[in-house]
Amino acid sequence: MFRLPLSWSRSRAFSLVLLALASMLPAAPVLAQDNPSGLPLPRFVTTRSAPINVRVGPGTKYNIAWNFLVSGVPVEIVQEFDTWRKIRDMEGDEGWVHQSLLAGARAGYVTPLVANGEVTMHVSRAEDATARARLAAGVRVAVSECDGAWCQVAAGPPGERASFSGWIRQEELWGVYPDEEFD
Repeated sequence: MFRLPLSWSRSRAFSLVLLALASMLPAAPVLAQDNPSGLPLPRFVTTRSAPINVRVGPGTKYNIAWNFLVSGVPVEIVQEFDTWRKIRDMEGDEGWVHQSLLAGARAGYVTPLVANGEVTMHVSRAEDATARARLAAGVRVAVSECDGAWCQVAAGPPGERASFSGWIRQEELWGVYPDEEFD
């Protein structure tokens, strides 16, 4: 027979039993309050302005982890808390920014499938379509449409109006999900 130490009260023992039982329950599903915007998570957006402080927690009382020095940078929202969004950048670094510093515009970075390669921007969404430009890895592009296989993008010198527009394969772009469709 199991006996409690004399120093333990019945209420303490009961609390321990409840704690043990609770630890065996499955994790609770994400509640609506954990996603105040009601928008899908994760999702891609862009930075709205510059500079932007990225913080280690959801609030101005938290330390600054790093800064974005240019606007229009694609980031992935992976979590929400009140008016704060936890974002992930292309390198996988995560931090918190206020929702007002993010925009719904879509952008991406060219990510060739071949190391040290280039991505061909085509005039239409076909592998055999005429090449409009060749984009190096890491080039930031504005994304206006994706059909699940191809994305319509625009690229040009930073801070200037886009010089080239065309189509690149969706799998060679960070800032959109595989098979994602939007226009």
